[in-house]
Amino acid sequence: MFVQAIEKVAGFTRAIHSISRNFGSAEIQKGAATLFFVNQEGYALTCKHVAQWITQADQINHRYSNFQQQAKDLSGKQISVLAKTLGLNASQTSEMRITFVDCVDRINNLKFHLHPTYDLALIKFEGFDKTLFPTTPIFKKADNEIQPGAMLCRLGFPFPEFTNFELNQQAQVLQWSAKGNARSPRFPMDGMLTRFLGDNQGKIYGMELSTPGLRGQSGGPLFDTDGKICGMQSRTKHLHLGFDIEEKAIIAHGKAKKVNDYAFIHLGECIHVSVIKEFMRANNVSFTEG
Repeated sequence: MFVQAIEKVAGFTRAIHSISRNFGSAEIQKGAATLFFVNQEGYALTCKHVAQWITQADQINHRYSNFQQQAKDLSGKQISVLAKTLGLNASQTSEMRITFVDCVDRINNLKFHLHPTYDLALIKFEGFDKTLFPTTPIFKKADNEIQPGAMLCRLGFPFPEFTNFELNQQAQVLQWSAKGNARSPRFPMDGMLTRFLGDNQGKIYGMELSTPGLRGQSGGPLFDTDGKICGMQSRTKHLHLGFDIEEKAIIAHGKAKKVNDYAFIHLGECIHVSVIKEFMRANNVSFTEG
């Protein structure tokens, strides 16, 4: 149903990869999110919470760099005192490196435009000579054609399989590497539009889907079978179904057991295309409707 649409949308949908570690730990944690480009001028859409996550990395890394500079002439207990003063401890992230996969040839600067109300943001890539995405999207013009019962699809990068990173033991910093796999496979997730989402003023700003948006798909496009953009994956909510099972006697692997189970349905929430287009117009960002 979505084979050709996925191929179209994949042309402008890209992954955001992150690596991070807690203070004093050598264990590296991988993360991912999604964005999709709007035009060849370097404007891309993603979630506001993703944009805030990206900007947070600069603050985290600045604090760790400050610690390294001040710790050069210290030892033992003095280093521990400095770390505590700067708010660094083993339970908090001390480093976070972020890279944008196959977006542009180089980046001098990023500008963020955050929606004041909804989970929506524009990112402007600056300083590039060449874009690495061959196509740009068509945003659905007839918003009223998107109704409950429609089957829609999301595209993103929820399972980070990239391995092109390392901890530089000498410098004690995380860094991207030329070795390893630099990409993760894209992953589509379809679902039925179940309900619209409205704010306190009665404005429809989003759509609920019958299936979850997966971690890493945040900021990914929502599209129809023609590949036209209908929205953007924002979050997933979890509704208790009430089909609770407690101390249920069963036979599992030949043994009698008692189990508990609390059932939830996981529903994806997406920002509506009408809100996205309104936001782009307010920021004078060019896009194509169809």
